[in-house]
Amino acid sequence: MSFAVAVLGGGAWGTALAMQMRRAGHDVRLWARDADMVAAIGRCENPRYLPGVKIDAGIEATTDSATALSGADCVLAVTPAQVLRAVLETIGSDVPAGVPLVLCAKGIEHETGLLLSQVAAEFLPGNPVAALSGPSFAADLAKGLPTAVVIAAQDEALAASLAQSFSTERFRCYSTGDLIGVEIGGALKNVFAIAAGAVTGAGLGASAQAAMVTRGFVELRRIGQAFGAEPETIMGLSGLGDLLLSCASAQSRNFAYGLALGRGESLQGRPLAEGVATAGIAAKIAHERKIKAPIITAVAGILARRLTINEAVSALMSRPLRAEAE
Repeated sequence: MSFAVAVLGGGAWGTALAMQMRRAGHDVRLWARDADMVAAIGRCENPRYLPGVKIDAGIEATTDSATALSGADCVLAVTPAQVLRAVLETIGSDVPAGVPLVLCAKGIEHETGLLLSQVAAEFLPGNPVAALSGPSFAADLAKGLPTAVVIAAQDEALAASLAQSFSTERFRCYSTGDLIGVEIGGALKNVFAIAAGAVTGAGLGASAQAAMVTRGFVELRRIGQAFGAEPETIMGLSGLGDLLLSCASAQSRNFAYGLALGRGESLQGRPLAEGVATAGIAAKIAHERKIKAPIITAVAGILARRLTINEAVSALMSRPLRAEAE
């Protein structure tokens, strides 16, 4: 069934998702603040974020939110996690009443500790909220390479309906009613990707990287459990799957950020890494809830310049020995 999709955000992921919605047979309008980017998408290109990729000519790009959202049957929010509140404050009134809002960014709001679904509920209490997450790179999706994700909503029927509507031969969407689990997995894997990149950049070896990712997954499970996430969700695409992808490739902005951090390179002007903003608030949440999360705490300390990478690794390696399952 074809319907009208509004995409909020003209970055790599927003553009790639807009292309996928077109492949799925939907009418697509894309909103972005940057007039030059909108003009480029109108020329079937996005050289800033997806160089060399031909953009579908059927995507209508605009800087006017009312135009993008008018008559939309579904809205994909693909703006960075830390600006979602500002975006909804500015254009939330243009979102049609009752239509699903699908969150496509991954993070925890730094100032409040709220999940993005909680932020959305403040501004759009009458709109059902879903989340799209999983192991996926924008460039792969834009090129039509095989990709699998999960769509979550508290209303499982809505999640299943959206998954059916978004899927194509090379884009497979699974569905779940565990919205919180999907959000937690997507947010925290960014922090662990920074850790994995830093270990690699510092030349600490493949064994150390594997240990970091594995023990990071233990922390992800602990925090997920504290939030009421289902174990199957944490083991699935939006948890373990996304963690493995993000911790193994410089295509991941968070891994690339950590890599530069480990190498001692300048971090100025680097592409947005959502894990940078998430690390501090995740560490605070873990501390307040008395959840053991030493890797998250170490990443937060490194980013806040309280620890060097070597100091953080030494602290992690000298922690009291315990059973692996603890």
